[in-house]
Amino acid sequence: MKKPVLPVSIHRARRLRRDATDAEKAMWLLLKEHFPELRFRRQVPLLHYIADFASHRARLVIEIDGGQHGGEDDARRDAALLREGYRTLRF
Repeated sequence: MKKPVLPVSIHRARRLRRDATDAEKAMWLLLKEHFPELRFRRQVPLLHYIADFASHRARLVIEIDGGQHGGEDDARRDAALLREGYRTLRF
């Protein structure tokens, strides 16, 4: 069963899609070109997080991390997504 997403998360995800970093734009092009069958989506609300890229089909989340990431917050996030069945790759 699909879990409900807060409206604030939807608005934030739309803003993040519109204001993507150069690294996110490059990764988006690579994912679309090389893995079309996995149907990746950008800035996807999952639980109360927003994943940079997610494939529901592959149960995979890809994060393009900058200096603001790391530590306990990311570990909690990864554990929560893993409980939902998603693996996380960070670049």
